[in-house]
Amino acid sequence: MVTLSLIVIFGVLVGFLLKFRALGFGAFLAAALFGFYLAQTGAADAINNVTASLIDAIASIGAPGEA
Repeated sequence: MVTLSLIVIFGVLVGFLLKFRALGFGAFLAAALFGFYLAQTGAADAINNVTASLIDAIASIGAPGEA
């Protein structure tokens, strides 16, 4: 499951993209709606699993004692 901290990170990233005009409001709205509706499909579980696996892999890069 996606955590609140991940939502905050993506929110800040989108905020910076909007502020520096790297992302227009129309593109932001389309991406937000796509994500909203995608979360209601069967793909949501697979996306959550991949995201969780990536987060675990990144966290274990610097973890001592794990092989």
